[in-house]
Amino acid sequence: MGITDIILLLGLNLALIVAVMVGLWGVSLRLKDVSFVDAVWPLGMLMLALATWPRTDGDETRRFLLLWLVGIWAIRLGVHLFRRWRVYGADGRYVSLVERQEEKKGWSFAKTALLFVFLPQAVLAWLTSLPVQLGQVAPDPGVGWIGWAGAGLAVVGIAFESIGDAQLSAFRKDPANKGKVLDTGLWRYTRHPNYFGDACVWWGLYAIAAETTPGLWSIAGPIFLTFTLTRWSGIGITEKAVSKSRPGYADYVARTSAFIPWPPKKA
Repeated sequence: MGITDIILLLGLNLALIVAVMVGLWGVSLRLKDVSFVDAVWPLGMLMLALATWPRTDGDETRRFLLLWLVGIWAIRLGVHLFRRWRVYGADGRYVSLVERQEEKKGWSFAKTALLFVFLPQAVLAWLTSLPVQLGQVAPDPGVGWIGWAGAGLAVVGIAFESIGDAQLSAFRKDPANKGKVLDTGLWRYTRHPNYFGDACVWWGLYAIAAETTPGLWSIAGPIFLTFTLTRWSGIGITEKAVSKSRPGYADYVARTSAFIPWPPKKA
């Protein structure tokens, strides 16, 4: 594929994800809740990988790895987040976002949901998933040791995130843990095993894609995701909300690594 073909491919994929998100925006107007977008986000990236598959002729092994790894990650995470939304209801982060725009600018729920949630999520999903789009383009070279190492990293990330989510879900189900801090299992070594697992998945997918020239340019995806998780809407916002409801959280923060797993500090 030439540069023009690649630009057209990416442009059509962007239009596709925007159209899907606009449709889901309509659903949010009926529900008066946008929180389900978190469950849609990973599935949207799988959709972009699937949409790319029939329009490219890249190395079959590489395309297989990218599609199946992102599929396992997206379906597992999407189902998990959807179930969480069904159990716990509207996410406080999104409720606060809508309320702030209503108070400061007088915006309606519909306008805020479209411009601050669904359209940005469409663009960011497209950007983050560049490795599984551009990684499918080039037929040469075949998957080498960097690609297989990336596949291994992605598998580790999926397992790490899955275990962390399962441990947190089990912790929340026990009424005796209300107001307490989960500091066992993977949560003993990092305050956000789910975020760390996410980053491993997408850096692993990038390593698979980066053995090709088009895939090499998809590095913006994992860089942006890592920035989002660590500096923008991930750790900061999550911990601000949790610290208000769990008195022991400050001590947990002081002894536990924020992102990369590491033995906790001694008191």
